[in-house]
Amino acid sequence: QAPIKATCEEDMSCKTGFPEDVHSAVVSRSVHGGQPLLNVRFRSCDGNKKIHFGSSEPEDFRVAEDGVVYAERSFQLSAEPTEFVVSAQDKETQQEWQMRVKLTPEPAFTGASEKDQRKIEDIIFPWQHYKHSSPLKRQKRDWVIPPINLPENSKGPFPQELVRIRSDRDKSLSLRYSVTGPGADQPPTGIFIINPISGQLSVTKPLDREQIASFHLRAHAVDVNGNQVENPIDIVINVIDMNDNRPEFLHQVWNGTVPEGSKPGTYVMTVTAIDADDPNAQNGMLRYRILSQAPSSPSPNMFTINNETGDIITVAAGLDREKVQQYTLIIQATDMEGNPTYGLSNTATAVIAVTDVNDNPPEFTAMTFYGEVPENRVDVIVANLTVTDKDQPHTPAWNAMYRMTGGDPTGRFTILTDPNSNDGLVTVVKPIDFETNRLFVLTVAAENQVPLAKGIQHPPQSTATVSITVIDVNESPYFFPNPKLVRQEEGLLAGSMLTTFTAQDPDRYMQQTSLRYSKVSDPANWLKIDPVNGQITTTAVLDRESIYVQNNMYNATFLASDNGIPPMSGTGTLQIYLLDINDNAPQVHPKEATTCETLQPNAINITAVDPDIDPNAGPFAFELPDTPASIKRNWTIVRISGDHAQLSLRIRFLEAGIYDVPIVITDSGNPHASSTSLLKVKVCQCDLNGDCTDVDRIVGAGLGTGAIIAILLCIIILLILVLMFVVWMKRRDKERQAKQLLIDPEDDVRDNILKYDEEGGGEEDQDYDLSQLQQPDTVEPDAIKPVGIRRLDERPIHAEPQYPVRSAAPHPGDIGDFINEGLKAADNDPTAPPYDSLLVFDYEGSGSTAGSLSSLNSSSSGGEQDYDYLNDWGPRFKKLADMYGGGDD
Repeated sequence: QAPIKATCEEDMSCKTGFPEDVHSAVVSRSVHGGQPLLNVRFRSCDGNKKIHFGSSEPEDFRVAEDGVVYAERSFQLSAEPTEFVVSAQDKETQQEWQMRVKLTPEPAFTGASEKDQRKIEDIIFPWQHYKHSSPLKRQKRDWVIPPINLPENSKGPFPQELVRIRSDRDKSLSLRYSVTGPGADQPPTGIFIINPISGQLSVTKPLDREQIASFHLRAHAVDVNGNQVENPIDIVINVIDMNDNRPEFLHQVWNGTVPEGSKPGTYVMTVTAIDADDPNAQNGMLRYRILSQAPSSPSPNMFTINNETGDIITVAAGLDREKVQQYTLIIQATDMEGNPTYGLSNTATAVIAVTDVNDNPPEFTAMTFYGEVPENRVDVIVANLTVTDKDQPHTPAWNAMYRMTGGDPTGRFTILTDPNSNDGLVTVVKPIDFETNRLFVLTVAAENQVPLAKGIQHPPQSTATVSITVIDVNESPYFFPNPKLVRQEEGLLAGSMLTTFTAQDPDRYMQQTSLRYSKVSDPANWLKIDPVNGQITTTAVLDRESIYVQNNMYNATFLASDNGIPPMSGTGTLQIYLLDINDNAPQVHPKEATTCETLQPNAINITAVDPDIDPNAGPFAFELPDTPASIKRNWTIVRISGDHAQLSLRIRFLEAGIYDVPIVITDSGNPHASSTSLLKVKVCQCDLNGDCTDVDRIVGAGLGTGAIIAILLCIIILLILVLMFVVWMKRRDKERQAKQLLIDPEDDVRDNILKYDEEGGGEEDQDYDLSQLQQPDTVEPDAIKPVGIRRLDERPIHAEPQYPVRSAAPHPGDIGDFINEGLKAADNDPTAPPYDSLLVFDYEGSGSTAGSLSSLNSSSSGGEQDYDYLNDWGPRFKKLADMYGGGDD
């Protein structure tokens, strides 16, 4: 590009308006929305005028207040010049000026030398300068540079000159030029440089529009002292896009679906590619097309693609999943609006799966299915119904549902669907009797879970018949009725015929012998059954009052068996309702009572108890017997209700004691039953409240024989424990005394070796008078222990020595003196152990035939003594015998 010369000049003549009627400018062929295109010059002689700029093509161009013309949208300039009118209007006077602008697209960049590049025109905005309040006005044109368009990926040579920045003051002053901004002194630095003397602006390397689309620089002019000479000017450098990037699909493989049977024009999916080049230029404008389709049936062109949006739609009918389940398309995206010569392209794969719709109903593989089932069996599968369905398996369009349309009015069968095989499983849900039904012919229908798609000509369901044969099996005999109720009076004697309880065999078409009967349950063992005819007779008397009878009912269970293959059996229950007879006499309750020996208070309440029931029970009659005569003389009885009576003393006083009072009780049965019950009455002395005060009161309060026996046993056990404890204590005292080595002086001393425990200090360390050890009788009386009391060493009786007393707070220098004084006192203390006196050991009596045991004064040496007798003393002396009786060893 040729350098642009920006000059500043002064002109005293002034004419408001555009300096020219037609302004021509050369711009890039691709115009972006918001891109500055050129600057228009407008001269205003009156600096106070407020000018508003406008465009005759406001949808394409906009003129800012500073006169910069911007593109409103992105478009491509045609080869012919584009013209529009720029207007300027005074907001106060509404005066308007116009200028026609002609835009010519720049020629294609061919990489020619700098001399062949186009020349950029300089457009300068004027501005008014007022010098203080002088009425004279001076008008000055400031320097402005239009946007510079630079193609990316230029091959150089570098640095490549772009534009020359100059000020007309460089004639009188020495100026220095510089540029600032991203690409110059800010990252990325060093892309643009300027000659500080000549003002030549150059680029140092190829540009990449995909990284930075435009650069905004600011040019400065200063003198040698660094003073600003001109106002900074903005320089915009637009990087012109080149077609250096291929389209790239967002995914290499695209997956889509389309239902089978779809009509032409059905939307399938959208594929998208992107191009890093300018999307508003041809370099980034993509076009799509389908290169191939596999498979090509039923038509090689089943799909088409919108070349601009990438939407894939169907264009032909005949999509059938049962024939073709998937289509694979190769999609191509080309930039330069699809120009196959200059555009770059790329490909991707679109996989279109044909989804299933219910266009095929299930069809039975046979018109008739057969099955068989043994009678009385339930939850068994008797037949498998198989169907075929061409739709996709395990989908609602493939899953079959079965229903019965006839042949099963009682609902004995159901049909379940096997989820894996889609077969219909005919299952028995109610027992079937061979003797009633031997054959079933069912009519069944099969259909899908979802209805057929519209337009399908097939019937929605398929029908078939199922023939089921019932197999006769040996069934269990059954009693009828079961249970069987028999009413019988109790008291029926053993051997009496009670009833006949027989069973029936449901197998009418099987040849088998008669049934056999046996007893299963008879709690009281009252009955037996004839194994052939089922006649039941009694083996014991029937008793309603038995513990095996509940609510007058006795239950027995019997078994009937056949001889079929396999043998079968059935049980039946016989219920005997026993009618009561008056076979039990009433008894008195309670059996024991307590009363006072005086007349008042002495009433005893008694109750009559009868195991029988009405009318063989109460009301009861109570009376006293005539014999013995003392009964009626001493007692009287009065009935107070049907079941209760009151017994009381007839006389004023009856001696305390236990009396047996017979009472005759008669029930209301027909005939009557009576009994004489003995009531044990305990007569005792009572206080004012009527409570017994003597010992008999305890017995009368309910302390029975068992309780008395338990109390006695506890007392005996306690005495035994006390006795055992006393014996144990005595034995322990004896053992303790046996361990003591105290010997009575009158006892003979045996030639045994005694253990004396401690003997005081060693003899070698003591200055003893050894003669005292050989003559114990010469010891002073007060120094000898009383005979048979203890064996401990006895402390000599002397006056207590005076030990030094340490002061509460001794001086450290006195500690040594204190220790020496204490040592001297201890050495002179005869009572301090070991005692410097006679140590008394256990006294062994006088006149011993054995010599002294002291090794200091022995009557004979060990070599002259015979110790063989130690072997005869037992195991306790074995160690001593080994030491002294071993001969030379």
